[in-house]
Amino acid sequence: MNPNAIKELLLYSLAFNYAILMIWFAVFSLAHDWMYRFHSRWFRIPPETFDALHYASMAFYKIGIIMLNIVPLAAFWLVF
Repeated sequence: MNPNAIKELLLYSLAFNYAILMIWFAVFSLAHDWMYRFHSRWFRIPPETFDALHYASMAFYKIGIIMLNIVPLAAFWLVF
């Protein structure tokens, strides 16, 4: 693979992952009660814990996007 193909792949991956993150946040903020009722069928957790788990998971996912997409993309832009 040439460097331009890798840069393009990382850019598409970045856009796709941020789209997933934005959809997740939109569903979490707009359909919070539905999501809580849906998940509370299987897991008995209070709403505060449910919110904390989702926010922590979103933060972990965002750190993963930064580490696995933005940092390599910036390195390729600086080197090539």
